[in-house]
Amino acid sequence: MMRRREFITLLGGAAAAWPLAARAQQPAMPVIGFLNGASPDGYAPYVAAFRQGLKEAGYVDGQNATIEYRWAEGHYDRLPALAADLIERKVTVIAATSSPAARAAKTATSAVPIVFTTGDDPIRLGLVASLSRPGANVTGVSNLIVELGSKQLGLLRELAPRTTAIAVLMNPNFPGTEKQSKDVEAAARVLGLQLIVLTASTEREIEIAFVTMAQKVGVALLLGVDPFFVERRDHIVALAARHAIPAIYPVREFAVAGGLMSYGSDFADSYRQAGVYAGQLSGERSRRTCRYSDPPGLNS
Repeated sequence: MMRRREFITLLGGAAAAWPLAARAQQPAMPVIGFLNGASPDGYAPYVAAFRQGLKEAGYVDGQNATIEYRWAEGHYDRLPALAADLIERKVTVIAATSSPAARAAKTATSAVPIVFTTGDDPIRLGLVASLSRPGANVTGVSNLIVELGSKQLGLLRELAPRTTAIAVLMNPNFPGTEKQSKDVEAAARVLGLQLIVLTASTEREIEIAFVTMAQKVGVALLLGVDPFFVERRDHIVALAARHAIPAIYPVREFAVAGGLMSYGSDFADSYRQAGVYAGQLSGERSRRTCRYSDPPGLNS
């Protein structure tokens, strides 16, 4: 297992430009919206990290703040309605934890502050104008894990030198899929490896993809980034073991679950940082003042 915290980028300064009127209409006890495309069962460690970040910012759910959770259960098309529901609930801030959730939240409101977590480039996704000055009502944390495909491929080749083909399993509904696929394709050409692109957005499709891989000789797996896959990590790791397919995963929780190797950023820490941001913004809005202390800048 490889653990590496890198490319975690904290975006700051957005709240300074948010209007006083929007800040002055919030209740004394902040209501923090938590929007995610997955399900609570698979994301319990990340929710705990988010709550820890809130606590570091001075807020505890049920004591001096309330968290409203909205889960899409893997159905990303539900996210716009869930975001609208949080806005109707008059939340103080929306923590949009994942790229699909962040895009849905930004489309839904330009008034409510949004704190996102994403594994992709937030500029490319259209979430922010720049890393140093996010602009509008959006700020957050990017671990840029989508950019690591070529590095993951190189590590996988080193660990399984007899590999002749790389299967990349991705969710076609995830925003970063196309970018990661192109990066891995370019890296595979350099290494002289055949690339097999497989897609899955249901558990049944995941199982079919592994059957397809098992029919190939000398194949190894690079798992794409996606909340749907992360919450099904135990099932995916078990399938890789059953079919004897060496695999590299995007987050360490797969390796903890028994997977061969992971390489990527610390998702839990991204959620903790998002919790800190959400707490800072909630406190600022509750105080009904224009003063704002910028969150920290670039971290790695």
